[in-house]
Amino acid sequence: MSPPRCPWCGDDPLYVAYHDHEWGRPERDDRKLFEMLILEGAQAGLSWITILRKREGYREAFHGFDPAKVAAMSEDDVERLMGNPAIVRNRLKLRSAIRNAKVFLQMQSQHGSFADWLWAHVDGQPILRRYDDSRVPASNELSDLISKALQKAGMNFVGSTVIYAYLQACGVVNDHLSDCFLHPDQAG
Repeated sequence: MSPPRCPWCGDDPLYVAYHDHEWGRPERDDRKLFEMLILEGAQAGLSWITILRKREGYREAFHGFDPAKVAAMSEDDVERLMGNPAIVRNRLKLRSAIRNAKVFLQMQSQHGSFADWLWAHVDGQPILRRYDDSRVPASNELSDLISKALQKAGMNFVGSTVIYAYLQACGVVNDHLSDCFLHPDQAG
């Protein structure tokens, strides 16, 4: 019998593995934070499972999510990627990934690391929520604040809903439901 999980991951093995080993775990590695930022932006308007299924294609297309290599990509790269069925072929999202990489590098330079900038919003500690059902918000004041800061810095596809999902994915906010085996209250 499997342990109780957040119901959104269902029983798809890829989704379950993502839930069990990544989602909600505090991430402080800039490359991983960049990957999730690009993937969350790509997900806008789509289901997360669609992006998970294309994740390896994204890793290959975007140089292992090396922000410097992505920032150096050109319009020729965008045209090439428009023919790549291993990723979501949306010209605006592809251009956004390149633009966001450039801003990401600027933020790293200004703040020491993107992780330092991001985690400073929560004093370095994940926000633990206690929800008993699936009425987890799609955005909140924190995602509004971070979204506005990223947009002001020059990023796009970083609206508050995208950023809230990002904060959940990177463990800045822990929204595992209270009865999920990964919620800290279940440890022991």
